[in-house]
Amino acid sequence: MSEAAFEEVSVLSSIYCGEGEFQLIRQSAQDGLLVQINSTVGGERGLDVRLSFHLHPRYPSSPPAISVSSTGLSRSQCHNIRRKLLDQAAALPPEPMVHQLVEWLQQCVEVTENCRGSEEEEEEEEEEEEEEWTAVLSLDHIRSRSRYTGLLERWTQQLQLSGRLLLGRSILVILQGARPNIKEFCRLLRTVKVDVDSSGKKCKERMMKVLTESPTSSSGGHGLRGFVVKNYESLPELTAAFQEINMTDVYQQIRPSLSD
Repeated sequence: MSEAAFEEVSVLSSIYCGEGEFQLIRQSAQDGLLVQINSTVGGERGLDVRLSFHLHPRYPSSPPAISVSSTGLSRSQCHNIRRKLLDQAAALPPEPMVHQLVEWLQQCVEVTENCRGSEEEEEEEEEEEEEEWTAVLSLDHIRSRSRYTGLLERWTQQLQLSGRLLLGRSILVILQGARPNIKEFCRLLRTVKVDVDSSGKKCKERMMKVLTESPTSSSGGHGLRGFVVKNYESLPELTAAFQEINMTDVYQQIRPSLSD
C-alpha cells in the first residue's frame, strides 16, 4: 500500500471529523483500504448518502472502487451517482482523489436533478447485477498503446470487471462481470479520448463494436482474472487464446466477424 494512500486517509479523517462522518472499515496489505464517508451531496437540494471507497494496493495508480447507498434514494439512483463518480475519477490523474471526488459530488446539483430511475429500470439492474455476463468488443485501432491499455486496465478495476486484451489483426477486448458495468465500460470507450488519430490528436473510440454479449455459461468453466494483454499473430493463435480461457464457444460466435 502506498504512503500516499495512508496519508490521504489521515487527511480524510481530519476533514470529515463529525460524528459518524468518516470511518476506516478495513485495512490489509492484500486488499488495501476501505473507507466510508457519510455526506450530503447535490448542493442546496442535498441528499444524505454513504460513500465507500476501496483503495486497492496499487492506488492511486489505479482509481478506487466506489459504492453508494442512501435511505432516501432508490438503487437505480444510487447507481447513477456511482456512475458519475466513476466518470469523474476516470478523468482525474492517478493521484489521491477521494476528497476531490466527494467535494465535486457535494456541489453537483445534477445529482439531485438527473438521478431519476423508474422502478422497472431498478428491477432490471438488480437482476443484471446478480448475474455475470461475458462480452467481446472489437476495437478499430490502438496507436498510443501505453495510454490506451492503461485506461482499459483502470476501467476494469474501477468497474470490478475482469478483462483480456488480444492484439493482432483484429483487436479484441473480452470482459466479464456485471452487465451494467460492462455497459458503463462501453460508454466510457465511446465518450473518453482514449487514443490518438493519424494526425496525433486525441480521439474517442467511436468505431467500437460489441461482437457478443451474453450471460456467462455456468458449465463452460469461464473465469478471467485481472486484466491481461496478449499478442497473437495468426488465427490459430487467436483460437488458442480463447481455448486457454475455456471460451471456444464464444470464439465460434464471433469468428464470422473477424478478419482472416
